Order: sequence, then C-alpha cells, then structure tokens
Amino acid sequence: MKKVAIVGCGGSGKSHVARELGRILDAPVTHLDAAFYDNEWNALPMDKFTELQRELISQPRWVIDGNYNSTLQVRLEACDAVVLMDVSTVAALYGIFSRQIRHGAGHKGNGVHNRIHWGVIKYVATYRRKMRPRVMAKIEEFATGRAEVVLLRNRRQTRRWLTKVAAERS
Repeated sequence: MKKVAIVGCGGSGKSHVARELGRILDAPVTHLDAAFYDNEWNALPMDKFTELQRELISQPRWVIDGNYNSTLQVRLEACDAVVLMDVSTVAALYGIFSRQIRHGAGHKGNGVHNRIHWGVIKYVATYRRKMRPRVMAKIEEFATGRAEVVLLRNRRQTRRWLTKVAAERS
C-alpha cells in the first residue's frame, strides 16, 4: 500500500485516518479541503484543482483524503488502495458537530476544515442516499479489481484496521 485514496462523508473520519495512515506508511498526506479552499473559503478553479491532483498522484507515495466526486476518478485510477469511510448518517453528523466543538471553526492545518452551515448539514444528512451510490459506482468502475478496496463502517472497525496495517508494516 503506497498510494491511498480516502473517501467518505464529511464527519466520517477521513482526515484522522489519513493522518494515521500517512504516519504508518511514511507517506505524505494531502487533505483536499486544504487544497481546494483558501483561508477565506474561496474555491480553487476546478481545472487547477484537477491539475494539482494529477501532480500529487504522480508521486511514488501518497495518502489523499476527500470526496470531490467530480475529480474522484483521477485518484481512483492512480491508487493501489481506496478506503471508504462508510459510517452511518448519525455517526457522520456526530462527527461534524463534535469536530466543531473540539477544534472550532476555520482551517487548522491538519486536515480539519470546519465550516458548518445548512448546506453542510444537508450534505452529510443525505450523503448515504445521494452521494454514496455515486462514489460506490466510481470505485467499482475505476478501482475494483485493480486496487484494494477497504470499507470501514464504524470507529471501532477503523481503529482495528489501522492497528492491523501498522502491525503488518512492523
């Protein structure tokens, strides 16, 4: 495992898993929210965002977390592992609110990018019904059969998987 794409709903634990996996694999970690937004929450133009991801995936080792379905194919075609943080809606909603309480709003430089508003809550609340099928279809089309696909459904399973990966690297 050298090139890992981590996807899933906001609040699912993508950034935490990315940081831990980057440490375990000794690979650079990129949080796509940090690449896409500047400090004033201005979005990078999509063509520049896509090109940035192409540069990132050209490296020999990487861990990239973030959904961004419009550019997901770029990462899926290059990864040797994809991790889908497939937590429940309740767990994801808990995740975004508890992150806000723990870290506050704004950019924290460690993959934590908090900005809770109605659009974010609606996205998280409807992710499993609306976005998850689209993400699963892209994983099936661009990664299955070529890359290891890991579905992590809860925090306990995630901790166990990270412990297993770390033990395999020792």
